Amino acid sequence: MVKNHKHIEIVRPTIKGLSSMSSASCDSIFDVLNKHFDEVGVTIVNNSADLGDLIESCPDLVFLGMEFIPTDSALGLADPNRIWLSDILDSYGISYTGSSQRAHELERNKHLAKQRVLDANLKTSAFCVVKQNQSLDMINVPLDFPLFIKPTDRGGGLGVDSDSVVHGFDQLRTKVHSITTTFRSDALIEEYLPGREFSVAILKYKNSAGYLAMPIELVAPADKNGSRLLSGQVKSENVEQVLEVTDTIVRSKVITLALAVFDALGARDYGRIDIRLDNNGTPHFLEANLIPSLISGYGSFPKACLLNIGLDYEPMIMTIANLALARNVNEIVDVPELVMMSSSVLQSSEIVFAAA
Repeated sequence: MVKNHKHIEIVRPTIKGLSSMSSASCDSIFDVLNKHFDEVGVTIVNNSADLGDLIESCPDLVFLGMEFIPTDSALGLADPNRIWLSDILDSYGISYTGSSQRAHELERNKHLAKQRVLDANLKTSAFCVVKQNQSLDMINVPLDFPLFIKPTDRGGGLGVDSDSVVHGFDQLRTKVHSITTTFRSDALIEEYLPGREFSVAILKYKNSAGYLAMPIELVAPADKNGSRLLSGQVKSENVEQVLEVTDTIVRSKVITLALAVFDALGARDYGRIDIRLDNNGTPHFLEANLIPSLISGYGSFPKACLLNIGLDYEPMIMTIANLALARNVNEIVDVPELVMMSSSVLQSSEIVFAAA
């Protein structure tokens, strides 16, 4: 195989809480890219000096596995003066995978993403935020029980467990205290949605304004309270059941909301939108992940690509890389990707093809 003459750097941190890419995911992505490009490396970025080294190496493409670094390492995730990698890379004209800074900022702060969705007249459950060290009483929480509580700025199900659904103030206070002290995060409190849960992988189609929206239903094992929650433990153990969405009405509603949310957040190229139904079967936005887990056989995004259109891991990774490279009009990329799939395969899979 003749390799493409490009320099690709996979970028991730080793600081806990900053990474959107595990070491296993990094290794898998490296193996794919190394088959198709002349120079593929992995750059660890934990601070501004590391970021400077990345810029100095002048890669043709950065495969992003993180969003930002703090200016003050002692503050970590709580640092309000963050350095967003996408913003810096844009300023140096370096291509990178996925969305730009503003979309990442909304995704990272779940309450801001929900507010943006509401501002776009889209459905998400009513919510409020309790900040760290804020006293909690019911006047701060103008919502109806049952409620669902999680950190405002953590992914991977962190902070979600069998105590996340609460039915009274004492339970609420205990869970909020757990989140604000354990994760040093503000607590997002939402009215609980009791219906089915879906994850929608969204992937731009090459040389088109269209996006493929690929939904799957996720069914977590019931916890001690009978709730089915995609907790940190369920996600890490990869034990949730993954189902094809065959009901055409539900499928259409879920896809329509996912594409509208993706657009409202200003996302691009690829990402994952999570959705849950209310008591009446109406889809509501839960959260977005614009750097979703990309391990073969693990995580909702690869599973959705495979189940919906038979897109295997290698062409999935190459599609994501090529979308970023294609933003430079002078790039000519000749490697396997989604374009290999025939239009008949896409049509038979009933994928909605619409601009996000």
